[in-house]
Amino acid sequence: MAHSESALHSKQLPPHPETATLEGKNKFLSFWLFLGGETALFATLFGTHIGLRGSVAAGPGPAELFQLPMVAAATFILLLSSFTSVLAIMAMKENKVRSMQLWFFVTMLLGLAFLGLEIYEFTEYVHEGLTLQVSAFASSFYMLVGTHGGHVLFGVLWFAALLIRNFNRGINTYNAPKYYVAALFWHFVDLVWVFIFTAVYLMGKVAS
Repeated sequence: MAHSESALHSKQLPPHPETATLEGKNKFLSFWLFLGGETALFATLFGTHIGLRGSVAAGPGPAELFQLPMVAAATFILLLSSFTSVLAIMAMKENKVRSMQLWFFVTMLLGLAFLGLEIYEFTEYVHEGLTLQVSAFASSFYMLVGTHGGHVLFGVLWFAALLIRNFNRGINTYNAPKYYVAALFWHFVDLVWVFIFTAVYLMGKVAS
């Protein structure tokens, strides 16, 4: 049976429910260790792409391919999703269950919109001749941007799983750390994209 908003947040929460328990603090610490590994992964992919950016062989290069208006639109969408996830966490801390769920749902929709643009972008590049095997530039580009896209998809599925599993459970010190860590992961993914937009697309246009 569905619970009303008032019933769902009738129980008082501590000021920081995400770290109110030892389990929550351990989740928070473990997540930062996990992000260290993720940072090393993306640093390797960035270094590889920057080193191979000029190795276009007989294939097209970034100057001919990159469509900055579309990439800028995708960037705006992803940054907006980071803002909506902040609104979700603010609602969580205020024990506003339905507001939190709504903002996380909006975040998911924005993430899916970003993925739709990225799939369209990749399809256009393939039609232009930028296949995975055509050059070292192509391989490093698809590996870096594709890995980021995989992280976006994972983040969307993570939010979906949390919302479905906890839809009528309210907010408590057990699931609050899970929401918080998922939102932190989303911010990390958004931050990585800012570096991709700068180092891959903008520098690719300038350096070509």
